[in-house]
Amino acid sequence: MNVRSTVKAKPTRREFLAITAAAAAASSAPMQALAATTDKPISLQTPHKLNKLVLGSSNTAGAFDEKSVDCPFVFRYKGTWYMTFVVFDGAGYQTGLASSSDLIHWKNLGAILKRDPSNPMLKYNVAMNWILRESNITSEGNIQMVNGEYVGAYHAYPSEGYESGAAIIGLATSKDLMHWTAGPAILRPEDGADWERGGLYKPCLMRDGDTFYLFYNAKDHTTGSWHEQTGVATSKDLKTWTRYANNPIITNGPDGSPDAHFASDPCVLRNGSEWAFFYFGLDNKGVARELAATGPDLFHVTTKLPAPLIDVGAPGSVDGFYAHKPSVVSWKGDLYHFYCAVGGVRPNPVRGISVARSRAWTGKELA
Repeated sequence: MNVRSTVKAKPTRREFLAITAAAAAASSAPMQALAATTDKPISLQTPHKLNKLVLGSSNTAGAFDEKSVDCPFVFRYKGTWYMTFVVFDGAGYQTGLASSSDLIHWKNLGAILKRDPSNPMLKYNVAMNWILRESNITSEGNIQMVNGEYVGAYHAYPSEGYESGAAIIGLATSKDLMHWTAGPAILRPEDGADWERGGLYKPCLMRDGDTFYLFYNAKDHTTGSWHEQTGVATSKDLKTWTRYANNPIITNGPDGSPDAHFASDPCVLRNGSEWAFFYFGLDNKGVARELAATGPDLFHVTTKLPAPLIDVGAPGSVDGFYAHKPSVVSWKGDLYHFYCAVGGVRPNPVRGISVARSRAWTGKELA
Protein backbone atom coordinates (compact mmCIF):
# COMPACT_ATOMS: atom_id res chain seq x y z
CA MET A 1 0.00 0.00 0.00
CA ASN A 2 1.38 3.40 -0.90
CA VAL A 3 1.49 5.82 2.04
CA ARG A 4 0.85 8.89 -0.05
CA SER A 5 -2.30 7.44 -1.60
CA THR A 6 -3.95 6.89 1.77
CA VAL A 7 -3.07 9.97 3.83
CA LYS A 8 -5.61 12.74 4.28
CA ALA A 9 -4.71 16.25 3.21
CA LYS A 10 -3.79 17.32 6.74
CA PRO A 11 -3.11 14.18 8.81
CA THR A 12 -1.88 14.16 12.34
CA ARG A 13 1.37 12.33 12.99
CA ARG A 14 -0.56 9.55 14.73
CA GLU A 15 -2.86 9.20 11.75
CA PHE A 16 0.15 9.16 9.49
CA LEU A 17 1.63 6.28 11.50
CA ALA A 18 -1.72 4.52 11.57
CA ILE A 19 -2.06 3.93 7.84
CA THR A 20 -1.46 0.22 8.28
CA ALA A 21 0.26 -2.22 10.63
CA ALA A 22 2.14 -5.37 9.68
CA ALA A 23 3.04 -8.34 11.80
CA ALA A 24 6.65 -9.47 11.94
CA ALA A 25 8.75 -11.69 14.17
CA ALA A 26 11.06 -10.10 16.71
CA SER A 27 14.75 -10.22 15.94
CA SER A 28 16.49 -13.21 17.52
CA ALA A 29 20.09 -12.16 16.89
CA PRO A 30 22.34 -13.13 19.81
CA MET A 31 23.54 -10.55 22.31
CA GLN A 32 27.09 -10.70 23.59
CA ALA A 33 27.72 -9.91 27.26
CA LEU A 34 28.29 -6.24 27.99
CA ALA A 35 31.96 -5.60 27.56
CA ALA A 36 34.06 -4.81 30.62
CA THR A 37 36.14 -2.41 28.55
CA THR A 38 34.79 0.73 26.92
CA ASP A 39 37.02 0.30 23.84
CA LYS A 40 35.23 -2.56 22.11
CA PRO A 41 31.67 -1.86 20.94
CA ILE A 42 29.02 -4.21 22.31
CA SER A 43 26.12 -5.72 20.41
CA LEU A 44 23.04 -3.51 20.24
CA GLN A 45 20.65 -6.44 19.98
CA THR A 46 17.74 -6.75 22.45
CA PRO A 47 15.67 -9.59 20.99
CA HIS A 48 13.81 -10.63 24.16
CA LYS A 49 10.54 -8.71 24.46
CA LEU A 50 8.65 -8.51 27.73
CA ASN A 51 5.46 -8.60 25.62
CA LYS A 52 3.44 -6.49 28.00
CA LEU A 53 3.18 -2.85 29.03
CA VAL A 54 5.22 -1.67 31.99
CA LEU A 55 3.38 1.67 32.03
CA GLY A 56 0.06 2.60 30.47
CA SER A 57 -2.59 5.29 30.60
CA SER A 58 -4.92 5.60 33.59
CA ASN A 59 -8.11 5.75 31.47
CA THR A 60 -9.43 8.05 34.18
CA ALA A 61 -11.56 10.91 32.89
CA GLY A 62 -9.85 14.24 33.45
CA ALA A 63 -6.51 12.73 34.50
CA PHE A 64 -3.30 14.07 32.99
CA ASP A 65 -2.55 10.57 31.62
CA GLU A 66 -6.10 9.77 30.58
CA LYS A 67 -5.62 8.67 26.98
CA SER A 68 -2.08 7.47 26.25
CA VAL A 69 1.50 7.15 27.51
CA ASP A 70 4.36 7.69 25.10
CA CYS A 71 8.08 8.51 24.61
CA PRO A 72 9.96 6.81 27.50
CA PHE A 73 13.23 8.20 28.86
CA VAL A 74 14.81 5.94 31.50
CA PHE A 75 17.61 7.02 33.84
CA ARG A 76 19.20 6.35 37.24
CA TYR A 77 19.04 8.74 40.21
CA LYS A 78 20.35 8.01 43.71
CA GLY A 79 20.07 4.25 43.27
CA THR A 80 16.52 4.25 41.87
CA TRP A 81 15.32 3.93 38.29
CA TYR A 82 13.12 6.68 36.91
CA MET A 83 11.29 7.19 33.66
CA THR A 84 9.94 10.39 32.20
CA PHE A 85 7.06 9.83 29.83
CA VAL A 86 4.79 11.95 27.68
CA VAL A 87 1.01 11.79 28.08
CA PHE A 88 -1.88 12.94 25.92
CA ASP A 89 -5.19 13.94 27.49
CA GLY A 90 -7.03 15.16 24.40
CA ALA A 91 -5.84 18.77 24.64
CA GLY A 92 -2.11 18.16 24.20
CA TYR A 93 1.07 16.74 25.69
CA GLN A 94 2.34 16.95 29.27
CA THR A 95 5.21 15.17 31.03
CA GLY A 96 5.07 12.60 33.83
CA LEU A 97 7.52 10.65 35.99
CA ALA A 98 7.56 7.02 37.18
CA SER A 99 9.95 5.08 39.44
CA SER A 100 11.08 1.46 39.64
CA SER A 101 13.47 -0.78 41.56
CA ASP A 102 13.78 -3.46 38.86
CA LEU A 103 12.99 -1.82 35.47
CA ILE A 104 9.86 -4.00 35.18
CA HIS A 105 7.43 -2.77 37.82
CA TRP A 106 6.82 0.98 37.64
CA LYS A 107 4.97 3.44 39.87
CA ASN A 108 3.42 6.52 38.27
CA LEU A 109 4.49 9.55 40.36
CA GLY A 110 2.36 12.07 38.48
CA ALA A 111 2.96 15.11 36.29
CA ILE A 112 6.27 16.99 36.59
CA LEU A 113 6.01 19.43 33.68
CA LYS A 114 2.55 20.76 32.82
CA ARG A 115 1.19 23.03 30.14
CA ASP A 116 1.24 26.73 30.97
CA PRO A 117 -1.87 28.70 29.88
CA SER A 118 0.07 31.96 30.24
CA ASN A 119 2.78 30.90 27.79
CA PRO A 120 1.83 31.06 24.08
CA MET A 121 4.21 28.22 23.20
CA LEU A 122 3.38 26.00 26.19
CA LYS A 123 -0.32 26.77 26.36
CA TYR A 124 -1.33 23.29 25.15
CA ASN A 125 1.82 21.15 25.09
CA VAL A 126 5.11 20.49 26.83
CA ALA A 127 6.80 17.14 26.21
CA MET A 128 10.15 16.67 27.98
CA ASN A 129 12.00 13.81 26.31
CA TRP A 130 15.50 13.76 27.76
CA ILE A 131 17.56 14.75 30.83
CA LEU A 132 21.31 15.14 30.59
CA ARG A 133 22.77 11.74 31.62
CA GLU A 134 25.81 9.50 31.35
CA SER A 135 26.34 8.79 27.68
CA ASN A 136 28.08 5.39 27.74
CA ILE A 137 25.89 2.52 26.57
CA THR A 138 27.22 0.28 29.37
CA SER A 139 26.21 2.82 32.04
CA GLU A 140 23.01 2.97 34.06
CA GLY A 141 22.32 6.44 32.72
CA ASN A 142 22.82 8.42 35.92
CA ILE A 143 21.67 11.98 35.35
CA GLN A 144 24.14 14.86 35.59
CA MET A 145 23.96 18.40 36.90
CA VAL A 146 25.06 21.61 35.20
CA ASN A 147 25.68 24.54 37.54
CA GLY A 148 23.72 22.85 40.33
CA GLU A 149 20.66 21.95 38.23
CA TYR A 150 19.40 19.06 36.14
CA VAL A 151 18.79 19.99 32.52
CA GLY A 152 16.03 18.49 30.38
CA ALA A 153 15.09 19.01 26.73
CA TYR A 154 11.46 19.41 25.66
CA HIS A 155 9.49 20.06 22.52
CA ALA A 156 6.15 21.86 22.32
CA TYR A 157 3.41 22.47 19.76
CA PRO A 158 1.64 25.84 19.60
CA SER A 159 -1.93 24.65 19.11
CA GLU A 160 -4.49 22.45 20.83
CA GLY A 161 -4.77 18.84 19.73
CA TYR A 162 -2.41 16.07 18.74
CA GLU A 163 0.90 17.61 17.56
CA SER A 164 -0.85 20.57 15.99
CA GLY A 165 1.41 23.19 14.45
CA ALA A 166 5.19 23.37 13.99
CA ALA A 167 6.92 22.48 17.28
CA ILE A 168 9.93 24.16 18.87
CA ILE A 169 12.61 22.75 21.19
CA GLY A 170 13.59 24.26 24.54
CA LEU A 171 15.35 23.37 27.78
CA ALA A 172 13.94 22.94 31.29
CA THR A 173 15.76 22.90 34.63
CA SER A 174 15.15 21.35 38.05
CA LYS A 175 16.88 20.81 41.38
CA ASP A 176 14.75 17.86 42.56
CA LEU A 177 13.27 16.10 39.46
CA MET A 178 9.68 16.80 40.54
CA HIS A 179 9.58 20.52 39.83
CA TRP A 180 10.74 21.78 36.44
CA THR A 181 10.93 25.25 34.92
CA ALA A 182 10.69 25.44 31.14
CA GLY A 183 12.93 28.00 29.47
CA PRO A 184 12.46 29.70 26.08
CA ALA A 185 12.89 28.01 22.72
CA ILE A 186 16.46 27.26 21.67
CA LEU A 187 15.60 25.83 18.23
CA ARG A 188 12.78 26.94 15.97
CA PRO A 189 11.75 25.27 12.71
CA GLU A 190 11.62 28.52 10.76
CA ASP A 191 15.32 29.09 11.46
CA GLY A 192 16.36 25.74 10.02
CA ALA A 193 16.80 24.17 6.61
CA ASP A 194 14.04 22.85 4.36
CA TRP A 195 14.10 19.35 5.89
CA GLU A 196 12.99 20.73 9.32
CA ARG A 197 10.63 23.58 8.45
CA GLY A 198 7.52 21.54 9.32
CA GLY A 199 8.40 21.27 13.02
CA LEU A 200 10.87 19.75 15.48
CA TYR A 201 10.38 16.50 17.37
CA LYS A 202 11.95 14.50 20.19
CA PRO A 203 15.26 15.98 21.47
CA CYS A 204 18.19 13.95 22.81
CA LEU A 205 20.60 16.05 24.90
CA MET A 206 24.13 14.91 25.71
CA ARG A 207 27.56 16.25 26.61
CA ASP A 208 30.89 15.08 25.22
CA GLY A 209 33.94 16.94 26.50
CA ASP A 210 33.16 20.65 26.70
CA THR A 211 30.40 20.52 24.07
CA PHE A 212 26.67 19.88 24.40
CA TYR A 213 24.92 18.05 21.58
CA LEU A 214 21.21 18.20 20.86
CA PHE A 215 19.91 15.54 18.48
CA TYR A 216 16.37 15.90 17.17
CA ASN A 217 14.13 14.72 14.37
CA ALA A 218 12.05 17.05 12.25
CA LYS A 219 9.59 17.00 9.38
CA ASP A 220 9.86 18.83 6.09
CA HIS A 221 6.29 20.17 6.04
CA THR A 222 3.06 19.94 8.01
CA THR A 223 0.64 18.71 5.34
CA GLY A 224 0.38 15.67 3.13
CA SER A 225 2.83 12.79 3.34
CA TRP A 226 5.83 14.43 5.00
CA HIS A 227 9.25 12.94 5.74
CA GLU A 228 11.13 12.99 9.06
CA GLN A 229 14.90 12.87 9.46
CA THR A 230 17.37 13.49 12.31
CA GLY A 231 19.91 16.27 12.78
CA VAL A 232 22.15 17.73 15.48
CA ALA A 233 23.00 21.13 16.96
CA THR A 234 25.86 22.02 19.32
CA SER A 235 26.49 24.50 22.12
CA LYS A 236 29.18 25.39 24.64
CA ASP A 237 26.85 27.08 27.13
CA LEU A 238 23.35 25.58 26.56
CA LYS A 239 22.20 29.01 25.36
CA THR A 240 23.63 29.57 21.89
CA TRP A 241 23.08 26.66 19.52
CA THR A 242 24.51 26.01 16.07
CA ARG A 243 22.93 23.52 13.70
CA TYR A 244 25.38 21.18 11.97
CA ALA A 245 25.90 22.38 8.40
CA ASN A 246 25.48 18.90 6.89
CA ASN A 247 22.23 17.97 8.62
CA PRO A 248 20.37 15.67 8.55
CA ILE A 249 22.76 13.02 9.84
CA ILE A 250 20.23 10.15 9.88
CA THR A 251 18.50 10.32 6.52
CA ASN A 252 15.59 8.45 5.03
CA GLY A 253 16.45 5.25 3.24
CA PRO A 254 15.28 4.33 -0.28
CA ASP A 255 11.75 3.16 -1.05
CA GLY A 256 11.18 -0.23 0.52
CA SER A 257 13.59 0.38 3.41
CA PRO A 258 12.37 0.43 7.05
CA ASP A 259 13.10 4.18 7.36
CA ALA A 260 11.92 5.35 3.95
CA HIS A 261 9.53 7.92 5.49
CA PHE A 262 10.72 8.48 9.07
CA ALA A 263 14.19 8.29 10.66
CA SER A 264 13.09 9.64 14.02
CA ASP A 265 13.39 9.93 17.82
CA PRO A 266 17.16 9.61 18.33
CA CYS A 267 18.78 8.01 21.38
CA VAL A 268 22.54 8.51 21.02
CA LEU A 269 25.07 6.68 23.23
CA ARG A 270 28.82 6.05 23.17
CA ASN A 271 29.56 2.42 22.34
CA GLY A 272 33.24 1.77 22.87
CA SER A 273 35.23 3.41 20.10
CA GLU A 274 32.11 4.35 18.13
CA TRP A 275 28.67 5.87 18.64
CA ALA A 276 25.32 4.10 18.57
CA PHE A 277 22.34 5.93 17.11
CA PHE A 278 19.09 4.25 18.16
CA TYR A 279 16.03 5.55 16.31
CA PHE A 280 12.77 4.38 14.81
CA GLY A 281 11.88 4.10 11.17
CA LEU A 282 8.61 4.28 9.30
CA ASP A 283 8.44 2.42 6.01
CA ASN A 284 6.27 2.89 2.92
CA LYS A 285 3.58 0.63 4.38
CA GLY A 286 3.17 2.63 7.58
CA VAL A 287 5.01 0.20 9.89
CA ALA A 288 7.16 1.73 12.65
CA ARG A 289 10.09 -0.29 14.03
CA GLU A 290 13.10 0.25 16.27
CA LEU A 291 16.33 0.61 14.28
CA ALA A 292 19.95 1.52 14.94
CA ALA A 293 22.99 2.89 13.16
CA THR A 294 26.61 3.50 14.07
CA GLY A 295 29.24 6.11 13.33
CA PRO A 296 32.80 7.12 14.24
CA ASP A 297 31.73 10.46 15.72
CA LEU A 298 28.61 12.46 16.56
CA PHE A 299 28.25 14.02 13.10
CA HIS A 300 28.60 11.04 10.79
CA VAL A 301 26.25 8.06 10.72
CA THR A 302 28.05 5.63 8.47
CA THR A 303 26.35 2.24 8.95
CA LYS A 304 22.70 1.34 9.44
CA LEU A 305 22.07 -2.08 11.00
CA PRO A 306 20.44 -4.32 8.37
CA ALA A 307 17.60 -5.63 10.57
CA PRO A 308 15.28 -3.98 13.13
CA LEU A 309 16.29 -4.20 16.78
CA ILE A 310 12.63 -4.49 17.76
CA ASP A 311 9.97 -5.32 15.21
CA VAL A 312 6.21 -5.14 15.51
CA GLY A 313 4.49 -8.14 17.07
CA ALA A 314 1.64 -10.35 15.98
CA PRO A 315 -1.81 -8.82 15.42
CA GLY A 316 -3.49 -8.12 18.74
CA SER A 317 -0.22 -8.09 20.69
CA VAL A 318 1.00 -5.20 22.83
CA ASP A 319 3.07 -3.86 19.90
CA GLY A 320 1.11 -5.29 17.00
CA PHE A 321 0.92 -1.89 15.28
CA TYR A 322 4.11 -0.03 16.23
CA ALA A 323 7.32 -0.59 18.20
CA HIS A 324 9.11 2.75 18.30
CA LYS A 325 10.77 5.64 20.24
CA PRO A 326 13.83 4.14 21.99
CA SER A 327 15.38 4.66 25.43
CA VAL A 328 18.33 2.41 26.30
CA VAL A 329 20.13 1.69 29.60
CA SER A 330 22.20 -1.19 30.95
CA TRP A 331 21.96 -2.95 34.31
CA LYS A 332 23.79 -5.93 35.73
CA GLY A 333 25.29 -6.82 32.36
CA ASP A 334 22.03 -6.61 30.39
CA LEU A 335 20.93 -4.03 27.86
CA TYR A 336 17.34 -2.77 28.36
CA HIS A 337 15.58 -1.16 25.41
CA PHE A 338 12.38 0.69 26.35
CA TYR A 339 9.97 1.74 23.62
CA CYS A 340 6.46 2.93 22.91
CA ALA A 341 4.28 -0.05 22.10
CA VAL A 342 1.03 0.41 20.20
CA GLY A 343 -1.24 -2.60 19.85
CA GLY A 344 -4.65 -4.02 20.48
CA VAL A 345 -7.57 -3.65 18.12
CA ARG A 346 -8.40 -0.76 15.80
CA PRO A 347 -9.97 1.76 15.85
CA ASN A 348 -8.99 2.05 19.54
CA PRO A 349 -5.41 0.81 19.90
CA VAL A 350 -3.60 0.96 23.25
CA ARG A 351 -0.45 3.10 23.51
CA GLY A 352 1.99 2.58 26.38
CA ILE A 353 5.56 1.67 27.32
CA SER A 354 7.15 -1.77 26.97
CA VAL A 355 10.71 -3.11 27.11
CA ALA A 356 12.98 -5.67 25.48
CA ARG A 357 16.43 -6.74 26.62
CA SER A 358 19.56 -8.64 25.65
CA ARG A 359 18.90 -11.64 27.95
CA ALA A 360 15.79 -13.81 28.14
CA TRP A 361 13.28 -13.06 30.88
CA THR A 362 12.66 -15.49 33.71
CA GLY A 363 9.49 -16.32 35.58
CA LYS A 364 11.05 -15.17 38.84
CA GLU A 365 11.69 -11.67 37.49
CA LEU A 366 8.18 -11.29 36.17
CA ALA A 367 6.43 -12.42 39.34
